[in-house]
Amino acid sequence: MSKRILMVCLGNICRSPLAHGIMAAISPNSFVDSAGTGSYHIGSPPDPRSIQVAQDNGVDIRHQSARKFQSADFMEFDHIFVMDRQNYRDVIAKANNQNDIDKVELLCEAAGMGMRAVPDPYYGGKKGFEEVFTLVKTACQRIVKQWIEIDE
Repeated sequence: MSKRILMVCLGNICRSPLAHGIMAAISPNSFVDSAGTGSYHIGSPPDPRSIQVAQDNGVDIRHQSARKFQSADFMEFDHIFVMDRQNYRDVIAKANNQNDIDKVELLCEAAGMGMRAVPDPYYGGKKGFEEVFTLVKTACQRIVKQWIEIDE
């Protein structure tokens, strides 16, 4: 079940690094990366609060580095999971064709959790990061379970 997966949020320092780390831990045979739709934090490590909540849950994201989503990512990845509707609009705006668009899904929707967004915890406290970690972990687990069922 080897997949090439890209997780995308706005700045690539809070939600998508967590999703990247969680999915890589859950699906170790897959290649997982993350990116942001904005260029605010290019080259920066994840937010210290994301690093801490990940470490508290046995996931190491310390060595990730923020980068910006590029049109070339459509060629590199099988699945592009975005954290909210604005990320979705920003990503599909760079699509070259319908095949590119078909690779993009809201993370929670792909997991069968409805159209809900993964909230951005940047302006909140520790509790917001913990809630995002739990939500993203549940979504990633459901997606991997779906893939396993499809492959069987």
